[in-house]
Amino acid sequence: MFDELTGINRRPEPYEFYTASDLWTDEYTSQRMLEYHLNESVDAASRNCSFIDRSAEWMIQYFKLGPGSKVIDFGCGPGLYTSRLSKSGADVTGVDFSKRSLNYATEEARKNNLSINYIHSNYLEYETDEKFDLAIMIMCDFTALSPAQRGTLLGRFYKILKSGGYVLLDVYSLSYFRSLQEKAVYEFNMMDKFWSAGDCYCFLNTFKYDDVKVILDKYTIYSKSDKRTVYNWFQCFSKDAIREEFDKSGFMIKEIFSDVAGSVYNPESHEFAVVACRV
Repeated sequence: MFDELTGINRRPEPYEFYTASDLWTDEYTSQRMLEYHLNESVDAASRNCSFIDRSAEWMIQYFKLGPGSKVIDFGCGPGLYTSRLSKSGADVTGVDFSKRSLNYATEEARKNNLSINYIHSNYLEYETDEKFDLAIMIMCDFTALSPAQRGTLLGRFYKILKSGGYVLLDVYSLSYFRSLQEKAVYEFNMMDKFWSAGDCYCFLNTFKYDDVKVILDKYTIYSKSDKRTVYNWFQCFSKDAIREEFDKSGFMIKEIFSDVAGSVYNPESHEFAVVACRV
């Protein structure tokens, strides 16, 4: 038992383990994630419905989307943004590695007579010869990736964007990093049985890495049949740090906002959004 508890509370190296796919490919948790996506009143897997409406409308106006525009959404989930952007007349593609989410998105597009190209793929491995005017990645997904993975992703963006094309994504801020404290929590059936259809015991360890401004939520889950560990990483950025990453990949940051709905930048916001141009 002592050894088990030592393992549960072990602090890994930043981005030592990558388990993001577990949330989206496991039969049970992918269903729970989809439920969170579709809950219009909360900011969980997706933001609340009113924010998404406002955000999509801002994107359409800011990037002048419409017939002739080509947009790609990396980590599109159940199509909450792709469906709204498609209604502008833009040619929209969504990429995600959750089959369950894509099946839902495809059916919604069919019911609403929307022509959206949905692709089942890990966006870190996605390849295409198409060229796009805009690539988006919403809900701070960029911050879950290691520095090497972020470099790979920005290289993919650069390759698929037209000259002068844009990237829009959001990240966690240093204000968010400062707001959190390290903790260790134990709970039976944590998060309303999110992790298992049956009963389970869950340990949550939150670690902060001050030198690199990274946060880890480490979930260790014990059910009757197995044990698993899920690592949720969050890189927190300053404006200078995110500029440096984009500059290295051939992008120039055009504007920074407090969110992906175009709110004026506030340094105390826990997130901020970046508009970068391929140069």
